Amino acid sequence: MTGAAGCRILAVMGSGETSPTMVTVHRELVARLAEPPSRAILLETPYRFQENAADISAKARAYFARSVGLDVTVTPGTRDAAGGSLAADLLAADWVFSGPGSPTYALAQWQGSPVAGALRDRLLAGQGVTVLASAAAVTLGVAALPVYEIYKVGQPPHWLDGLNLMDVLGLTVTVIPHYDNAEGGHHDTRYCYLGERRLARLERELPDGAAVFGVDEHTAALFDLAAGTMEVCGRGGVTVRRHGDSTVLPTGTSIPLAQLRELVATGATAAASPGPTAASPAPAQPAAAAPAALPELTAAIQGRFDAAERDRDAAAMVSAVLDLDSAIHEWAADTEEDQGTEQARAVLRTLITRLGAAAQGGLADPRDRLAPLADRLVTLRGTFRGEGSYQAADAIRDALTAAGLELHDDASGTTWALDPAGELAGRDGQDGQRSARTAR
Repeated sequence: MTGAAGCRILAVMGSGETSPTMVTVHRELVARLAEPPSRAILLETPYRFQENAADISAKARAYFARSVGLDVTVTPGTRDAAGGSLAADLLAADWVFSGPGSPTYALAQWQGSPVAGALRDRLLAGQGVTVLASAAAVTLGVAALPVYEIYKVGQPPHWLDGLNLMDVLGLTVTVIPHYDNAEGGHHDTRYCYLGERRLARLERELPDGAAVFGVDEHTAALFDLAAGTMEVCGRGGVTVRRHGDSTVLPTGTSIPLAQLRELVATGATAAASPGPTAASPAPAQPAAAAPAALPELTAAIQGRFDAAERDRDAAAMVSAVLDLDSAIHEWAADTEEDQGTEQARAVLRTLITRLGAAAQGGLADPRDRLAPLADRLVTLRGTFRGEGSYQAADAIRDALTAAGLELHDDASGTTWALDPAGELAGRDGQDGQRSARTAR
């Protein structure tokens, strides 16, 4: 391991591990290595069973190469792979990553295997960076959540035995990613699609002394095993929950592992422990704003387009469309389940349709196009009124009204404006005659 000397880090990510929101975190992790990593391994185990596994791996490799500068080697990490040699490769690697897929499948492949042993040894005495996210993160705890079986198949809520790798850190927890998920809209999909009712039931079935360790989406808990600390990075926070009571550690928090162990064991930090308390985390410096997720980007860009359309700003409308297209392209590399790309593409199609309609109807202010003719007719009408030719003056007023213009006479003269509601069009001219006569 050329770049891993003196670095032993476990990164637990709640989601977005191959999305634009986590690029900064990945780069920070690589930067902590003494030298650029010469051996980077991607364990595709959690999604290995899927028919599109090769496509997911290719997208992941492209993401890490483009965004992080890592040349990643993909390995199956399954029971039918060469277990001994793979375990040796994992121990020798500077950087190891595993992410989306099925926690149940990953556990079936890793439980009691050389892969699980190698991952444990990396945390106990190895070196380098180990990144486990989403489905792979679920396997880390003493108990693991079979999320698909519960949420999509309808099995009764239950736990599986986890790899219990968090025990290496002195933490008896179940790791729940996607902790702040809000995809359900009107139904509760927090806590990795469990919701409060099912989590409360399952919490009572955890082993004695175990707590819930929840990691929000687009968020990472970085455990520096050499320094004995945990940092929270990204958009959300980390939650330690015991018996329904939660302590949230927001992004920017840095806490000694000793305090985190106390929080997990008792729900409170040790009074004598130095540094920030878990009950009142104090980041060493303000957390940098994390990049927006795709649904937020989509909403913001749509708002820009709406404003540009109101201002008849064609260039700004085109810019918004192009920015949304670029955002969709960036997020297409995410290997997780859809993170809003389907909705974003639908919005993009809608904006393009609106842009086409605007182009067909013309974006220039119609007042600018009408002014040369309308101004001359209003001047001519004034001349007729001054000469007493009220019938001709009213005929001009009726013609302008029928064309969608509204005239306003006062002591200073006559002004005109567009009548967007068209309320004046089609009148028989009587109002114009009365106004002209009133102004005599």
